[in-house]
Amino acid sequence: SWDIFFRNANAGAPPGTAYQSPPPLSGSLSSLTQAQSLVHSQPNVDKLVEDHLAVQSLIRAYQIRGHHVAQLDPLGILDADLDSSVPADIISSTDKLDLAVFQERLRMLTVGGFYGLDESDLDKVFHLPTTTFIGGKESALPLREIIRRLEMAYCQHIGVEFMFINDLEQCQWIRQKFETPGIMQFTNEEKRTLLARLVRSTRFEEFLQRKWSSEKRFGLEGCEVLIPALKTIIDKSSENGVDYVIMGMPHRGRLNVLANVIRKELEQIFCQFDSKLEAADEGSGDVKYHLGMYHRRINRVTDRNITLSLVANPSHLEAADPVVMGKTKAEQFYCGDTEGKKVMSILLHGDAAFAGQGIVYETFHLSDLPSYTTHGTVHVVVNNQIGFTTDPRMARSSPYPTDVARVVNAPIFHVNADDPEAVMYVCNVAAEWRSTFHKDVVVDLVCYRRNGHNEMDEPMFTQPLMYKQIRKQKPVLQKYAETLVSQGVVNQPEYEEEISKYDKICEEAFARSKDEKILHIKHWLDSPWPGFFTLDGQPRSMTCPSTGLTEEVLTHIGNVASSVPVENFTIHGGLRRILKTRGEMVKNRTVDWALAEYMAFGSLLKEGIHIRLSGQDVERGTFSHRHHVLHDQNVDKRICIPMNHLWPNQAPYTVCNSSLSEYGVLGFELGFAMASPNALVLWEAQFGDFHNTAQCIIDQFICPGQAKWVRQNGIVLLLPHGMEGMGPEHSSARPERFLQMCNDDPDVFPKLDDFDVRQLYDCNWIVVNCSTPANFFHVLRRQILLPFRKPLIVFTPKSLLRHPEARSSFDDMLPGSNFLRIIPDSGPASQNPENTKRLLFCTGKVYYDLTRERQARNMEADVAITRIEQLSPFPFDLLQKEVLKYPNAELAWCQEEHKNQGYYDYVKPRLRTTIDRAKPIWYAGRDPAAAPATGNKKTHLTELQRLLDTAFDLDAFKGLS
Repeated sequence: SWDIFFRNANAGAPPGTAYQSPPPLSGSLSSLTQAQSLVHSQPNVDKLVEDHLAVQSLIRAYQIRGHHVAQLDPLGILDADLDSSVPADIISSTDKLDLAVFQERLRMLTVGGFYGLDESDLDKVFHLPTTTFIGGKESALPLREIIRRLEMAYCQHIGVEFMFINDLEQCQWIRQKFETPGIMQFTNEEKRTLLARLVRSTRFEEFLQRKWSSEKRFGLEGCEVLIPALKTIIDKSSENGVDYVIMGMPHRGRLNVLANVIRKELEQIFCQFDSKLEAADEGSGDVKYHLGMYHRRINRVTDRNITLSLVANPSHLEAADPVVMGKTKAEQFYCGDTEGKKVMSILLHGDAAFAGQGIVYETFHLSDLPSYTTHGTVHVVVNNQIGFTTDPRMARSSPYPTDVARVVNAPIFHVNADDPEAVMYVCNVAAEWRSTFHKDVVVDLVCYRRNGHNEMDEPMFTQPLMYKQIRKQKPVLQKYAETLVSQGVVNQPEYEEEISKYDKICEEAFARSKDEKILHIKHWLDSPWPGFFTLDGQPRSMTCPSTGLTEEVLTHIGNVASSVPVENFTIHGGLRRILKTRGEMVKNRTVDWALAEYMAFGSLLKEGIHIRLSGQDVERGTFSHRHHVLHDQNVDKRICIPMNHLWPNQAPYTVCNSSLSEYGVLGFELGFAMASPNALVLWEAQFGDFHNTAQCIIDQFICPGQAKWVRQNGIVLLLPHGMEGMGPEHSSARPERFLQMCNDDPDVFPKLDDFDVRQLYDCNWIVVNCSTPANFFHVLRRQILLPFRKPLIVFTPKSLLRHPEARSSFDDMLPGSNFLRIIPDSGPASQNPENTKRLLFCTGKVYYDLTRERQARNMEADVAITRIEQLSPFPFDLLQKEVLKYPNAELAWCQEEHKNQGYYDYVKPRLRTTIDRAKPIWYAGRDPAAAPATGNKKTHLTELQRLLDTAFDLDAFKGLS
């Protein structure tokens, strides 16, 4: 090392200087002082060493901060990093400095300045360190040439951020890609392909503008280079073995991507502009710039098959990010792609949303987690340098909109979008990075938005100077065509022929679009399920088989659930007692909540159904009831998942603790569930109260997803719920919100054949609150055995997990048994219904409070209690029978939630419809309140006793109307 140090120092000596051998070393250099004294003992070596280190520092300064002075803004009016100053350690000759300023800066940084070099040093040859590739095959260069090459690598139309990455191999890889002299070269054929793609991108938008000038389409004008950019990423990824690309993007440029990247038929796109076309009876549909698409085609560059899927999305920017990641993970899982070599994702972003939306951060933090990684996503930011009307200087605190990506060590390539070749090069590098390191990477296309936020918007109100410049800006297609014509790559007639050819394609497709009579949403499906439905997309039957199991299967699963199927595995003593209790329950032919779930999961695994349970702390369970992952008490990270030891050829079981995110993780699991109907995908909230931080996924995707996009989804939400004195943030899963969004009509008694299954088919989601483990077992199995898929919302218990009465017998789970939509009273009141004075309806845990109170008051013959297990779709048919059974009874709804919350506002009008409004529906429960629950334990108990008193006071409603 000492010899190399001196060789490097001598490499910077003036011509003719004799090589100075290093002094002999006795022992090791024990201190910096000793090293310095050795250096200073040699004449001229101290200056040589200082100069050499100064050059190293200069190179490093460009690698770290060169992007700050790169010429990134096509308009030339705003710095991409929002800072017009030049870093103090950069000698820049870019447009940020005129020649005089540059020369003065060079003098200041050299003559006794920042680096301590003399002006004479500019022509001195310096040995290049191993941390740069600017020399190419040369190992030493004059300082002047070093600066010039650094300028070419880091300060032109590409700005590279990578020096924060803490992996030397990755940094060296990036340096080689951008510093090697002459590396950014394209063949004439590649240039012609790029031009043709720019023609399609540009002329598509111009065609839409000509035909529908007053329609909103969120066009791509100002960033037409996006289309060739995406195609380049896909080409390079296909070349590297990828055969399935899943994409997510906002509205801007979406139609262009559908037309020219996914290759959606143009006539189908043009149909979306026809206001006279009748919509097919498939749901509400969505605006054209939200729709998704799935297409398999030949990639013409690689001659390999490629499947492209663009996921449908709402207007909520970035909300689709985790959905795309989840779908990508699922597709990788189903094809056994454990390294992400076959399936990948591309996410497009807007600059304002990428910086402003927290879901971007949540999604990045899933990128390298074992159960969530998709082995690298290519992020492409369409950086319009404006957000609707908001100036970026008012929209973010970071220099770039992409700075959030630094948290996961993703390299960021900023590029001037008016330099198509620079864009193509960066996109090639990004695709190669993902293929090489399987890590995220960001391409920041610094561009502009030629129109306003949409085609009807006037941007001059708020950005007058920017839009004056934009009006003068020559389109990128015109600029690039002129460049290629001047280079002799194409001639003017060839260029015009390319334009005419694509214009003709658009005109012919437009003519064909006139023949369409009905607008089908199903033509825009982003996740088809081949073989699951009939050819016309209908369920293969409208029945559901029994969800019961044989005693042998129940016993086998129970025995595995109560054992450790791995030898020499030491579990916690407390867990040993839990497993022993499970074993005793199996012997007694009973199950609690955890065991019922185990049996539902285990039986579906036997039938080849993959199960994925995700959420915060789900492996053990928030309430320490599940224990699906056992931990060896003596060996770090040694675990056992008994569920994966049930059957010889079972489907795999995935249970994974998530990051502390609801929005991102629920979106991810929704995307995972999109990929296949033959999987049970569940997301469990730590407490049901916390689901509201994922409200966007619930409101925009889960609730209306099928209506908007003809996309069925069988995701299950497990939301712990119950008023147990734990305060306002650990009590309520807000059932009223889910019920308010149910699409059934409270004023209409459905007239249906196959009532229970047909109701399920017609609903937008299923909402249940099970009061027994057996019913929970059945509803989970029914979710897969149904011939279609609907989201399932389950309000799960907390105290009932260990409640001695919340047990079910094997008899309730045997063949022939099914999910019970309601559980009628089976006590004395049901045996003498004419004399029953009150019929209470309830759901969930409060049933056990009611039965205890009823027994204490000796009122079993006076009050019947019917549990509504399935709240939506509402069991009109069964409840009608219940009401008719008790002709003389008052009807009351009882809940532990406050009156303006819970189920009352949903249940009351439907019960009144059930009885044809013949009787009033009384209320027994807490009074209206702003908070879901009190934080005081005594107040909680007082409120509970008050609602129980109302429920069993037979005079409580006398005199009321």
